[in-house]
Amino acid sequence: MEDKRLERSFVMIKPDGVQRGLIGDVISRFEKRGYKLIALKMSSPTKEHIESHYEDLKAKKFFPDLVAYMLMGPVIAMVWQGTAVVSTGRKIVGATNPLDSLPGTVRGDFCIETGRNIIHASDAVESAEKEIKLWFTETEVKSSDTLAPETGGKTG
Repeated sequence: MEDKRLERSFVMIKPDGVQRGLIGDVISRFEKRGYKLIALKMSSPTKEHIESHYEDLKAKKFFPDLVAYMLMGPVIAMVWQGTAVVSTGRKIVGATNPLDSLPGTVRGDFCIETGRNIIHASDAVESAEKEIKLWFTETEVKSSDTLAPETGGKTG
């Protein structure tokens, strides 16, 4: 039986991904899979915003380096919608450690260092909703049922 969970996921291209010009490649992978981009913006978040986003990692030894890395430049914040977009989005992105990521994933194709892994994707529906609210206002996130997410925006 096919899983028909229509979900939203937060995906962020980190500063190194933006600086390397990988925005189009990342967007293309989600679109080709059939997911629908319902919000997108370039942002230069504050230190407090980044600390809030990564609050669950605050006790980790690498936290200060993570915050500094995330403040290196602007990020691209996105909301994607579609069937099981959270779990499938994580597969598109690849393992946190790029050396464990398979070729064909964003991290497997474009990076080799955990500290510069170019992209973030929500790990659960609950965290996706929390992250979306942290990065976007309600009016910035537009969900439209005009085109089915599974068609990738293509009709007929």
